Amino acid sequence: MARDQRRRDIVEALLRVAGQRGLHAATMRAVAAEAGVSLHLVQHYFETKEQLLLSALEHLAERMAERVKARLGQGDPGPRATVEAVLAEALPTDEESRVFHLVYTSYMVLAVTDPALASHPLLAAPTAMEDFITDRLRDMGAGPDARLEAVALLAMSAGLGAAVLAGQRSAEDAMTAMRHQLDRLATC
Repeated sequence: MARDQRRRDIVEALLRVAGQRGLHAATMRAVAAEAGVSLHLVQHYFETKEQLLLSALEHLAERMAERVKARLGQGDPGPRATVEAVLAEALPTDEESRVFHLVYTSYMVLAVTDPALASHPLLAAPTAMEDFITDRLRDMGAGPDARLEAVALLAMSAGLGAAVLAGQRSAEDAMTAMRHQLDRLATC
């Protein structure tokens, strides 16, 4: 098996363990068992758990980007549909997005006490996503407060996602709230 594929299989095993039992349960041994490989092989590809966690975080972000692209389809759907697709993808509406939200939230919590994770660009500063949403909001005519609106939308998405994950709100209700906010911005 090719090196990249083996690494990807191990990373996906970590995500399955974390999605089923939480990130704290994703030990090197548990990941090896889930991947159907030896602990030694996991350690061959990832010398430390930190390396494995960072690789899994990057893989998670790549999968999110792929899912957003798939949701958008071909062509340019316009700025509002693009923002809605990004925000909708962050909500736990199916098993893959549920795992994404659970594991990403777990990474954020772990980063509070883990300096290596805290300094990772995907956690340290959500600038890329804020920039992307800000640009789309400006295209919608959101004006000079577009950056603040992007920050607010992303925070709203995270909070609603946590509520859906915890069973406090349905995904449909969460998406209705997100659409309401986007409608408000489109009329400003």
